[in-house]
Amino acid sequence: MLKRIDVSHLSQGMFIHEFCGSWMEHPFWRTRFLLKSDHDLRRIRGSSIQEVWIDTDRGLDVAPHAPATTRSEADDAIDSALASIDAQPGALTAAPSVPSAPRRADRGPATMTEELHRASAICHTAKTAVVSMFREARMGQAIDARDAASLVEEISGSLTRNPGALISLARLKTANEYTYMHSVAVSALMVALARQLGLDAATVQQAGMAGLLHDLGKAGIADAILNKPGALTDEEFDTMRSHPALGHAMLRPCGLAPQVLDACLHHHEKIDGTGYPHRLMGSGVHLLARMSAICDVYDAITSNRPYKAGWDPSESLRRMAEWTRGHFDSRLFQAFVKCMGIYPTGSLVRLSSGHLAIVLEQSPGTLLAPRVRAFFSLSSGLRIAPETMDLSDPGCGEKILGREDPSQWNFPDLHRLWVEPGGATIAR
Repeated sequence: MLKRIDVSHLSQGMFIHEFCGSWMEHPFWRTRFLLKSDHDLRRIRGSSIQEVWIDTDRGLDVAPHAPATTRSEADDAIDSALASIDAQPGALTAAPSVPSAPRRADRGPATMTEELHRASAICHTAKTAVVSMFREARMGQAIDARDAASLVEEISGSLTRNPGALISLARLKTANEYTYMHSVAVSALMVALARQLGLDAATVQQAGMAGLLHDLGKAGIADAILNKPGALTDEEFDTMRSHPALGHAMLRPCGLAPQVLDACLHHHEKIDGTGYPHRLMGSGVHLLARMSAICDVYDAITSNRPYKAGWDPSESLRRMAEWTRGHFDSRLFQAFVKCMGIYPTGSLVRLSSGHLAIVLEQSPGTLLAPRVRAFFSLSSGLRIAPETMDLSDPGCGEKILGREDPSQWNFPDLHRLWVEPGGATIAR
């Protein structure tokens, strides 16, 4: 049985099933293990993690007097909270009445299939540019902000044509290219979130710049630490935490807007003041820094890393919702969910017909009824001919019953089901 407990009630002999907080903020590369040593117990209590899930079938139970929450209760609460964003349009404060980024004649709307091809080329070019920026930073050379601005313009243009294509493609990075493509992905997420908030064109551009450059300080971190497949030592963890200050120092001579520099320095700050490097709290964290905290974490947890496989997009939003209190700005997180959809592109879902489907694209006006591609029958246990449907269509009788964990199914071609027109037909 799974129970959620405060770390003050944690003891040796308990089996930790999951940390209730960002895995980037705790000193363990594993999330499930038997707690055997007092040293590990002290490290958990000394981190920002306040609660954990324990599995009482695989380890000791909590003391009878200690409060605990069952897994199903928490899951239902999170799902209801996310669903209420769709059911209550007023859940997000009205956006300020300022113009959003202009649409140029050469940036007309495009279908997901059309934009995926262009987005793929942009991702390739962007990765090459970011690799060059990191190389120049390592050599002590100044970053040309004009080159970065041009790259953000390309990213922004793709999102104008189709909001989901580039964001979804950028998530499909390999562990080896994570450091570079993460910057591209966070830039795209920042632009999308800024537009969702109705920010003016100049601020949208600054948001994209902040996302693109926020991790440049990692150019000053040894690859042996950046790409280490196992747990970081306390000293290595401290070194990793120095990257915001390193990046800020590298970027100060580049003539960037103060808001961009601030986001690069403070994207690991938390609303409750437990972040780093300056333990800022609440409104003391600038808007772009609060936005980048959300976008940075979302891309990190949905991406494959040298030490961890990425989580499903929908599951990632559920877990981030658990961390919102104290970690993220709740209003900005609500806007982010509206931007991504409760079931983001690439999510594996279970339909009312008894079929599994992959989410292709969000439907305008609703977070709960995206376009999907059904490809597997639960009743027969067999693949079916891929069928695309828009769940928001009044004539569609299907609906999503819930998310599915891709790791429990081991489909080898999930990303190809939505990236390739018509879907894939590879046998499982």
